[in-house]
Amino acid sequence: MPCLPEDVRALALMLPEAVEGAHQGHPDFRVGGRIFATLWTEEDRVVVKLMPEAQAEMVEASPEGFEPVPGAWGSRGWTSVDLFAVEEEVLRGALLAAWKTAAPLGLVTRFAALAVDPDNDRQESGETPDTASSPAADCDEHQRRR
Repeated sequence: MPCLPEDVRALALMLPEAVEGAHQGHPDFRVGGRIFATLWTEEDRVVVKLMPEAQAEMVEASPEGFEPVPGAWGSRGWTSVDLFAVEEEVLRGALLAAWKTAAPLGLVTRFAALAVDPDNDRQESGETPDTASSPAADCDEHQRRR
């Protein structure tokens, strides 16, 4: 089932300390004062800020749903998500990845275990509390990529 702009708004605002703002006539979603997603309601798409590696993975996994924004913005990770081409779980994953890219390091650390579907993600990966990556390692990786 395709996603709607209302889905983007609801899912983005569920993320810790996310707030809605606006720029250039479009609603956007911010954390720590930084934009992680911009909603283009008339085009039924959302533009999210991803790490280049995450952008490449999402484009490869769903080329009909994800496309780098043209020009320099796209090369910096800004990615257009076609709401009619992605399922809600995929949208949640993209928003979470964008939130983690934009959020302050301390906030990412506090919510390091945040996942699209924590129970399912751990079961599928075989991860247990003993084998899960540490929040410190996740944060080191996040900081290094900034």
